[in-house]
Amino acid sequence: MDAANPPDEEAGFEDYRAKVAGTNISGQTLLATDYLNHFNEIVMLLDMLPDMPDMIEECKLWQPKSYKEHFADSTFSDRQLAIEAYDRVPSRFRRPFEETIGQLTALIVGGVERLDADIAAGAESAALGETCRALSRAAQALMDCASAIIHGSERAMVQVEIDRLLGR
Repeated sequence: MDAANPPDEEAGFEDYRAKVAGTNISGQTLLATDYLNHFNEIVMLLDMLPDMPDMIEECKLWQPKSYKEHFADSTFSDRQLAIEAYDRVPSRFRRPFEETIGQLTALIVGGVERLDADIAAGAESAALGETCRALSRAAQALMDCASAIIHGSERAMVQVEIDRLLGR
């Protein structure tokens, strides 16, 4: 038994570690980096926004998706296994992962709302670019944190770190 996992988590975790062997799902955490593609899409759109402000409409179409929702809609080859394994992710990884994804989702949703208002108010391209770069930088840092958790880190970012990235 792994001393880091509570006994009630251990049995299902070990069973799924064997099932995910040889897939793109981490055997250490039972999480897959493919989920981050959902966030990469909106970050790419945000990066284009200063040069193409009309892309805000595309940004506004982006909707948050849970881990399981992403894989249910995905073409990921092991999508069903990713969905099933998620319920067996040890809490020492799941808690910081969900916290990080929650921070990332709130950042993106709030950022798109702010950018939409700025564009509607006629914000200059330079100011728009600055906001987009800060938002993109913070989103990337959170995605890097989520990726580290997927690969075995147990640490989420704290709000002060996110605020620092946004220049607050």
